Amino acid sequence: MAENNQNNQKGQANQPVQDINQLLKVRREKLAALQEAGKDPFVITKFDQSYHADQAKKEYIALEEKLLVGKDMPDTEGMDPAEAKQVKNDAYNERRAIMDANPIKVSIAGRMMSKRVMGKASFCNVQDKSGNIQVFVSKDTLGEEAYADFKKLDVGDIVGVTGYVFRTMMGEISVHSDSVTLLTKSLQVLPEKFHGLTNTDIRYRQRYVDLVMNADVKETFIKRSKIISCIRRFLDEQGFMEVETPMLVANPGGAAARPFETHFNALDEDLKLRISLELYLKRLIVGGLERVYEIGRVFRNEGVDTRHNPEFTLMELYQAYTDYHGMMDLTEAMYRHIAKEVLGTTTITYNGVEMDLGKPFERITMVDAVKKYSGVDWNEVADLDAARALAKEHHIEFEDFHKKGDILNLFFETYVEEHLIQPTFVMDHPVEISPLTKRKPEDPNYVERFEFFMNGWEMANAYSELNDPIDQRERFAAQDALAEAGDDEAEHTDEDFLNALEVGMPPTGGIGYGIDRLVMIMTDSPAIRDVLLFPTLKSLS
Repeated sequence: MAENNQNNQKGQANQPVQDINQLLKVRREKLAALQEAGKDPFVITKFDQSYHADQAKKEYIALEEKLLVGKDMPDTEGMDPAEAKQVKNDAYNERRAIMDANPIKVSIAGRMMSKRVMGKASFCNVQDKSGNIQVFVSKDTLGEEAYADFKKLDVGDIVGVTGYVFRTMMGEISVHSDSVTLLTKSLQVLPEKFHGLTNTDIRYRQRYVDLVMNADVKETFIKRSKIISCIRRFLDEQGFMEVETPMLVANPGGAAARPFETHFNALDEDLKLRISLELYLKRLIVGGLERVYEIGRVFRNEGVDTRHNPEFTLMELYQAYTDYHGMMDLTEAMYRHIAKEVLGTTTITYNGVEMDLGKPFERITMVDAVKKYSGVDWNEVADLDAARALAKEHHIEFEDFHKKGDILNLFFETYVEEHLIQPTFVMDHPVEISPLTKRKPEDPNYVERFEFFMNGWEMANAYSELNDPIDQRERFAAQDALAEAGDDEAEHTDEDFLNALEVGMPPTGGIGYGIDRLVMIMTDSPAIRDVLLFPTLKSLS
């Protein structure tokens, strides 16, 4: 492991450092002895794994249901204890004989999570990606030398086991081993099984141990994979094409965020890591691809908290010949589909609160939402001076460069967001905070944009995309002015993107989804770090 021994011992039931160091020393001595005896596990290149634990169990249960009809274990309640024991033994032996005559032969491989040595027979538990299965190891079957080698194995070692499946007298489906092969010698000590790995910092830094020790963590990431696969299938069926666009860019547009900066030595140019996928995907709409999406990492040089990580997974999609209403319909259908496919229900629970994806999602304008929760009717706010006066009255801080629409958004963030627990589309944002969005024809002070909220969180952001190159140039100029005034999250004019718009982009609906927050909601995970395999952490050095 990457951490030093002192850090390791924190997650191991507070064992003394000297005890840990002694255990580590013994493991290295065991490896040296194996290598000297010509049994170095690290020279093994493969193991023919024919079954995983859950597959072996399911197949055995299915065979039992087929072969043991009418041979259930007897009810011995009320019998003399000795008689009851004999009746159970006879029934078990009869069932065992039938099953052993039709053996399911398996080769399994995984990490040994426990070991119990009992003279000439022992048990261990082997964990693979599907779960755990008990293994029965006997001296009579393996032979004296192989059994002696087994007894020297440590919890954490990776082994390959061949044998056949059976059910013990206690009812546990197990593997009766014919051979046990050490495939990898673990030189570290796993956390003590009853306490597990509970130190949060170590869990994030040593995710590999976290996955070994905590089945619920592994299940979260299995669900994450299923969610992303489900999204891809859904969009593919809707006629969308998955694409890839640059991560290193000269002008990182498409969002209000501070970028990470780097330098490309070969061209002697300063570049930035992308903060959004938007502008390149729109170029593809101009090129006639009509329906495109990308799922990829974006990078924003911002703070870290329970919902923010500087690198995160974003999905953006763009569809020609539709608008933000089309994006609402697609979002509602997609979220409902994911919940059904991955969770088996459209009612999900996050932090004890139920959210119903089965009902039509609420749709409300930003102005109406602010009026509902703050009592301020923005339709009656005459100008910027009135907006600033209201902000001061309500103790809302703003910057000198903020316009009337910016202050409306501050009211929304202050008074509204926390109330948006059930799925809600908040529509029609002020133009000042939406530089890439088409204006509403009936009121050019607002744009055809929505943000999708659940649990008080923004889950998606969508537009009727601005395709007027003249208007877009003017809005870029306004962003440039904000940057000059000190707004380090303002966008900058992108001449090539403007050229693409001048070539002509059809009416288009577009949307961006935070995949990590979606996974948090769907897996009831309290922090974004819990759904990122390797979250960003401060270096220990």
